[in-house]
Amino acid sequence: MLRRLATLAVTATLGVAGFAAPARAATLTWTGTVDWVADGDTLRVDLHGDGTSALKSIRLIGIQAMEQTRYSPTPSKRRGECHALAATARVEQLVKAGGGKVRLTALKASSKSGERPLRSAAVKINGKWQDIGQDLVRRGLALWLPFSGEWTWDQRYLAAAKAAAKERRGLYDTDSCGAGPAASLSLTVNPDPAGTDAVNLNGEYFLLKNQAKTGVNLAGWWVRDSAYRRYTFAKGTTIPAGGTITVHVGKGTNTATDKYWGLTGPIFTNVDPANHGYGDGGYLFDPQGDLRAWQIYP
Repeated sequence: MLRRLATLAVTATLGVAGFAAPARAATLTWTGTVDWVADGDTLRVDLHGDGTSALKSIRLIGIQAMEQTRYSPTPSKRRGECHALAATARVEQLVKAGGGKVRLTALKASSKSGERPLRSAAVKINGKWQDIGQDLVRRGLALWLPFSGEWTWDQRYLAAAKAAAKERRGLYDTDSCGAGPAASLSLTVNPDPAGTDAVNLNGEYFLLKNQAKTGVNLAGWWVRDSAYRRYTFAKGTTIPAGGTITVHVGKGTNTATDKYWGLTGPIFTNVDPANHGYGDGGYLFDPQGDLRAWQIYP
């Protein structure tokens, strides 16, 4: 029976504008039936051919949806941050259109996020395979998130993220969660400091600039890379008109202009195509969850 057949296959990566096409990469392939969609980047799947009906939580490669705080197969019972439920609903829509069947792929079977296997997922709609992660990134319903060792999708997702940002889709619509605090802030990141990143942690930073003629209260605003971790500005943090605030990744003593996240390792993926590093991003959110400024690089 098809539902009990496990498959292994080899596919090739595709290049996108801005990079030479990488070497062909062999990917492992599995099939499964989705029982329910936990959130925008996690599926509960009955894997075909494993001899059980036990469900596996599959973490999608290459994307980070906004956080859902209550999980349920029933949409009305779900809760989450702005854009979280929209991402979940879109994945459900794609899975339903694909008849509940998914094709899962990865470069390494051992790739995991916590205890969840890391897999790219695609559904077959009208005879064509459609990549769920790429769809969400292109619609602005998820951030592009590079995973070390699972780089095959990065160039396509980078292009999809830049296109969504340019068109101000989903997350990149800066007032899609409602009218937020008045502010005109820009964000740049320094992802590749001088020397060794792990040694020069404070050389990795987010730089915010206030382009307005009035100061901005940053209490409750937060910056993040493409992963879940985030730095939230404390009460009393302000950025004056024309001023800047730098958030350094490592440890230090906070001042009015320099804040220190206190992390113990670098967070940004360097641009290093020879070693499958295709970039990353930095993001600034306001207290209600609107993405207000970003830099997706290169």
